[in-house]
Amino acid sequence: MVEPELIAAAQTGDGEAIARLLARAQPDIRRYAQYSCRTASDIDEAVQEVLILTYRKIASLRAVGAFSAWLASMVRRTCWRLARAVLGRALPLDFLSDSSLLATRNDEDLRLDLINAIQSLPEHYRRIVLMRDVDERTIDEIGQALSLSREAVKGRLHRARGLIREYLKV
Repeated sequence: MVEPELIAAAQTGDGEAIARLLARAQPDIRRYAQYSCRTASDIDEAVQEVLILTYRKIASLRAVGAFSAWLASMVRRTCWRLARAVLGRALPLDFLSDSSLLATRNDEDLRLDLINAIQSLPEHYRRIVLMRDVDERTIDEIGQALSLSREAVKGRLHRARGLIREYLKV
């Protein structure tokens, strides 16, 4: 866990704080990459790229408390980009907006991409998506099962679906 004070100092451009932040974040980045990347070389490359991205973009982080999620998102996108580059089938960002392109994709590829997207979600989002879209429960049933308000369930479901869209666009 990286201290919020260290992140805030790094955001101001403090060189020593940035160096310490990168050193402390590297194990987390590697752990995220081991989960998201397919090969050991992709893991190493993703770690290096995310460290560079963190160095360059730390000032753009909006909420210090979102640092871990921000890192995980960068790792996930980097791993997907690396995997698609190897497979030779990089997709344009507007891929999902054109339903005719979805119709030409292999069903198995779509299924695997969607499974990976759902598995990449944090547990509290994954649970809600599965309850709603797989178990076909109502918002009220989900709220009751998880002791959440209707608004909280809807908010988490909306955020989870947005993360899935982001994951599939990478």
